[in-house]
Amino acid sequence: QVQLVESGGGLVQAGGSLRLSCAASGRTFNNYGMGWFRQTPGKEREFVAAINWSGGSTSYADSVKGRFTIYRDNAQHTGYLQMNSLKPEDTAVYYCAADYTGKLALLATDFDSWGQGTQVTVSS
Repeated sequence: QVQLVESGGGLVQAGGSLRLSCAASGRTFNNYGMGWFRQTPGKEREFVAAINWSGGSTSYADSVKGRFTIYRDNAQHTGYLQMNSLKPEDTAVYYCAADYTGKLALLATDFDSWGQGTQVTVSS
């Protein structure tokens, strides 16, 4: 099992930036893919971005493409989501997740472990 802890959420004005971190422990970080999802009350968890085990492949939801960047530091056992040009519709609880196969996983059902989530609120 891998334990994931997100941090970096908060309140920011529209147009601002935040960087979310996902610290991993309990399993070899380098072996698994990572993803970020978000969820608002009453809605299903939504895919945001994903990265494979090496960092060589990434994927983004159309709604965040060009504004968000996913990357990882395997030496620090940490994944990141850099969020720029934030919009009020980006407001959600953001979750990081790990896929033990290491591939570029895109569906929530592909992921094996989840963090507890961090709140991001973008004011207009």
